[in-house]
Amino acid sequence: MPTYNSCKFISMAIESVLAQTYRHWELIIVDDASTDDTLQVISKYLIDTYNIQLIRLQTNHGAAFCRNKAISLAKGEYIAFLDSDDFWAKDKLSTQISFMQKMQCDVCFTSYLQVDECGNSLNKRINAIPTLSYKKLLLNNYIGNLTGIYNASVLGKIFCPEIPKRQDWALWLTAVEMSDKPALGIAEDLAFYRVRSDSMSANKVKLLKHNFNLYYKHLGFSAVKSMFYMGLFLWEYFFVRPKYITLVT
Repeated sequence: MPTYNSCKFISMAIESVLAQTYRHWELIIVDDASTDDTLQVISKYLIDTYNIQLIRLQTNHGAAFCRNKAISLAKGEYIAFLDSDDFWAKDKLSTQISFMQKMQCDVCFTSYLQVDECGNSLNKRINAIPTLSYKKLLLNNYIGNLTGIYNASVLGKIFCPEIPKRQDWALWLTAVEMSDKPALGIAEDLAFYRVRSDSMSANKVKLLKHNFNLYYKHLGFSAVKSMFYMGLFLWEYFFVRPKYITLVT
């Protein structure tokens, strides 16, 4: 769990991990040199909870660096991700891990719900695609990072690349490519994504720029091929992805 100046939200994120019906977890929190009361909020959980570990960085490095630090320290068979402003349903880990073991899949993700900055429902569900190939994932990031789990005992530890944004998409592309099986989605919404005004998903212009850099700089596509995939991305984003978004009451 990377965190930076998240004192208003991180309690809900930690509490959602503590509430998991699956008990064999470890939570590694990497604080990216917060300047607010984030550390004070975290510290109360360290007193009685043996499986929460806090890493404090002295200088700010960004979310990808923090995730990689946590991944390097992780000891478990499965690696899951949760940002400090999001939170999980209590059966999230137990449902996914049981599903992965039953289906023998290496990468799994779920549907999730969007909430506002106060944690109130926005009545919008992002539905998981049942079967997600590498080819399909290239067109759009269909794995909500807060829902994704990969089997590190099979794939090894997969880290975020050193790119400014869209590191989560790049990580899941690597995971699905390394597996000889598609990623499998669970229809049940098992996580809650907090939509904030300063989030990357709220800034569409910057999103497009970073998508191009993913294709061009990270994946090594030519400029022409990158522009071609940008066209495919836009088609997917505006005409295909909305089919997986439903309103809930």
